Amino acid sequence: MSDITIKLPDGTQKVMPSDSTALSLASSISRNLAKAAVSAVVDDREVDLSTPLNHGNVVQIITVDSEAGRHVLRHSTAHVMAQAVLQMYPGAKYTIGPAIENGFYYDFDLGDRVFTEDDLSLVEDTMRKIIAANQPFVRSEIPVSEALVLFASQSYKCEIIARVTGGGADSVDNAEVGGSGDSVSIYRNSDEFVDLCLGPHVASTGRLGHFKLQKVSSAYWRGNEKGPVLQRIYGTAWESKAALEEYLHRLVEAERRDHRKLAVELDLLSFPSELGGGLAVWHPKGAIIRKLMEDYSRARHQSGGYQFVFTPHLSNATLFQTSGHLDFYADGMYPPMEMDNGTYYPKPMNCPMHCLIFRGRQRSYRELPLRLFELGTVYRYERAGTLHGLMRIRGFTQDDSHIFCTQDQLQSEIISLLDFVMSVLKAFGFEDFSFHLSTKDPVKYVGSDEIWETATEALVSALDAHGVSYSVKDGDAAFYGPKIDIHVRDAIGRTWQLSTIQCDFNLPERFDLEYVANDGSRQRPIMLHRALFGSVERFFGVLVEHYAGAFPTWLSPVQVRILPVALAHEDYAQAVATTLSAQGLRVDISEASDQLGKRIRTAKLEKIPYVLVVGDEDVSAQTVGVNARGADVERGVSISSFADRVLTEISFSDI
Repeated sequence: MSDITIKLPDGTQKVMPSDSTALSLASSISRNLAKAAVSAVVDDREVDLSTPLNHGNVVQIITVDSEAGRHVLRHSTAHVMAQAVLQMYPGAKYTIGPAIENGFYYDFDLGDRVFTEDDLSLVEDTMRKIIAANQPFVRSEIPVSEALVLFASQSYKCEIIARVTGGGADSVDNAEVGGSGDSVSIYRNSDEFVDLCLGPHVASTGRLGHFKLQKVSSAYWRGNEKGPVLQRIYGTAWESKAALEEYLHRLVEAERRDHRKLAVELDLLSFPSELGGGLAVWHPKGAIIRKLMEDYSRARHQSGGYQFVFTPHLSNATLFQTSGHLDFYADGMYPPMEMDNGTYYPKPMNCPMHCLIFRGRQRSYRELPLRLFELGTVYRYERAGTLHGLMRIRGFTQDDSHIFCTQDQLQSEIISLLDFVMSVLKAFGFEDFSFHLSTKDPVKYVGSDEIWETATEALVSALDAHGVSYSVKDGDAAFYGPKIDIHVRDAIGRTWQLSTIQCDFNLPERFDLEYVANDGSRQRPIMLHRALFGSVERFFGVLVEHYAGAFPTWLSPVQVRILPVALAHEDYAQAVATTLSAQGLRVDISEASDQLGKRIRTAKLEKIPYVLVVGDEDVSAQTVGVNARGADVERGVSISSFADRVLTEISFSDI
C-alpha cells in the first residue's frame, strides 16, 4: 500500500496511508482535533469526514466550534427534525431545510394538520430518540430516474429534482440536490428516512443533541405568495450545552432589549396603523434623542470639512433613468406618480441629486475633494413581511455624504473616512468593530480593471493603515465599485452592519461629471458614498437595544428628575431645576402628589440617569440627594458639584 501526501492549510505536509479519510487525517494530527471534527474542506470542496483522500489534496478539518462546523451541525439537526416530523405525521411532505444564522428551519406541508407551539416539545422528544439511536449519515449518488421513483410520494422533492435537471435551479435547489447532472446526492440516516442533500453532515445522529425548537410560522413555497402555504419550524443547535444555554440567554436578553417594546414603554415613538407599515412617528422624548444624534452628526461634519446640502423628497423619472435606479432598483422604489408635467418618484437614494449639485457649475481641481453632506429622507418599498420596527422601514433618513475626488486623492480620503467613521461610532458607545471588504464581481461591473484595482488598493491601504484585520468578500461588490462595510458588536454580542464606504465609477459617468484639471483638461471625478449611521432610524433602534433603553446621560431625553419629598419641598425643587436647566441640563420634576417610593420606581423604569430627592435637610443646606442609575445613593451633595459632575460626564472633546 503506497502512501499519499496531504497538504494542510498552513502549508505543512502530512504523509498518510493511501486509504486515509478526512477523519483519519484529523486523528493523526491529534485526538482532540478528531473529537471536535465534523467535516472537512478538500481542495475547496466541503465533504464528510468519511471522504477518501487522494495524493496532493489540500485539506482543512472543520471543527464543531467554528461557524462552518456549526453550519454542518445545524443542517444535520434539520434532517433529524424532518425525520421526526415524518415519523410522527404519516403522509406529511417535506420541502427544504437549510442551516441559517444561529439555527435552522424546515418547511412542511401537513395538509389540514396545523402545527402549534405545543407540538414542538413532542417533535423534540422524537428527535432525541433518533439521536440516541446514533444513526449514521450515509451519502450516495443515484440516477435522476431512480431519485424520482424514490421521492415519488414527495412532490416538492420531485419539483426540486426537475428544476435542477431542467436548468431552472437556484442556489437552494443546488444545495439540496448536489450530484453531477445525471445524478443527485442523497443522505440516509436510517432505513426509513432519506433526503436530497449536497452535504456535508456529521458522521451520525449521536453527534448531535444540544438543540432547541423555537417557533412555528407559515411560509410560501419558493416565497411565492400565490403558491402553497407551508409550515416552518425554526430551531437552533450548538456544539455544547453551555453554548446553547448562552445563546438562549442572549435571546431572552434580546427580547428584553427589543427596541419596538422599549420605544412604547419609554414613550419614544410609535407606528400608527393609520400611517401604513414601516412608517414611524417620533414622540417628544424620542425626538429629543434623534435631534441630539443629528446635531452631533452635523457638528462633526461641519468640523470635518463637509458642505451641507438639501434635496427634495421626489424627482422626475428622468433623474432615476439617468442614475440607473429604474434599471437596477425599480423593485425597491415606490410606484410612480403621474402628473400633468411628467412622471415622479419618491427618491430611494440621495446620490443622484448630489451629482446634480456637483454638475451645477464648472468645477476645478482646486475644489476637490468636494464633500457634500445631507440628512436626507428616502423612501423604499419593503415588502410587508420584511418590515421590522426601525431596523427595516420604508421611510428613513440617511446621514448621507458623497465625496468627489481625484484618483490621486482617493487613498487619503478613504483613510480619513475610516478615522471619521470610527470616531463617530465610538462617541455613541461602540468599541468593537469588524471590517469587510467587498471586491469586484468578475462579470457584473462597470469601469476599467485599472480603476477597480486602484480603488480596491485604496480601500486595502486604508484598512492596513489602521492595522485592523478584515474579511474579504470576493465578488460581492456592487457593479459600480468596491466597498468597506463596518460592523459593530453590541452589549450582548450581536453584530450590526452600520457604516459603509463605497467607491463609485458609475454615477460620475452616467451624469457626465467633470472637473478641470491643473493642465486644463477635463477629467472624471471618483465618487465616494459614505453613511455613518446608515440611517438615523436604524441606528436609533440599534442604540435602544445596545443600551436596553438606558441611554448615556448625554443622549437621555430627561437627564435629571427632581423628587420633592413633600409638598413643602416643591418650591426648592423648582429652584434646583431652574439652576440645572440654566446650565443646559434636561430636567423635570415629579410632584409630591404620589408616594416617594412609587415616584422613585417610576423614574427607574424610565431609565433616567439621575434622580434627585430633596427634603428638609436639603432645603436648609442647599443640597440634593443623588440617586444615580446603577450606583449607591449619595446624601448632602451640593448643587454646584452635582452640576459640574454631570456637565463633565456629557462633554465631548471632539466636537
